[in-house]
Amino acid sequence: MLRQLRYRVVMVLAGWLLAGAALAGPTILVWGDSLSAGYGVDAQARWASLLERKLKSQADPALNRWSVVNASVSGETTAGGLARLPAALARHQPDVVLIELGGNDGLRGLDLKAMRNNLEQMARLAIKAGAAPVIFEMRIPENYGPVMTSRFQKAFGDVAAAVKAPLVPFFLAPIATDRPRWFQDDGIHPTGEAQPQLLDAVWPTLLPVLKAPIASRKVAAP
Repeated sequence: MLRQLRYRVVMVLAGWLLAGAALAGPTILVWGDSLSAGYGVDAQARWASLLERKLKSQADPALNRWSVVNASVSGETTAGGLARLPAALARHQPDVVLIELGGNDGLRGLDLKAMRNNLEQMARLAIKAGAAPVIFEMRIPENYGPVMTSRFQKAFGDVAAAVKAPLVPFFLAPIATDRPRWFQDDGIHPTGEAQPQLLDAVWPTLLPVLKAPIASRKVAAP
């Protein structure tokens, strides 16, 4: 009798937990550097925070159930992001992972092949964990030379093609031509006023991913 009662209690609790997980809705993990961490910008004004508010304001239930976890770290490289990602995937169990890394690799002159491999490994880890990766294209200043800047930019498209993931075009492009207006005094980090434009640059690529059925969002990792 007591054993049967315990069994029923366990089954009820398990049902509650499963129902809670279903009601929680899908999750976006933002995996970036200072551009997504919002260096020098109020937490609620950062583009990732604006993304969650935009999603919650949508009438479409395919969008308003999404939540956003911003685990970006200022100064992060692709090597650091790769090292941290398995634990984050286990903890947050995201459905979509936005990989916005590589800028610091380029600025520091780190090995381009290693950067590309790190990005691809992160995307494949996301896929293996059941999440759809989205790759953010990054660029470096023209004073690095035309060959290096071209190879650097191309690496992101190559990774996206290799894992069949969407590619967000360089999301600083809309504000890059007016640095005094849209960037902080360091000339690298966007201001709070620029954050809505960053979100606007991400949204067209992200929206179809979020609205797609789960089966079509995810790709089998080789």
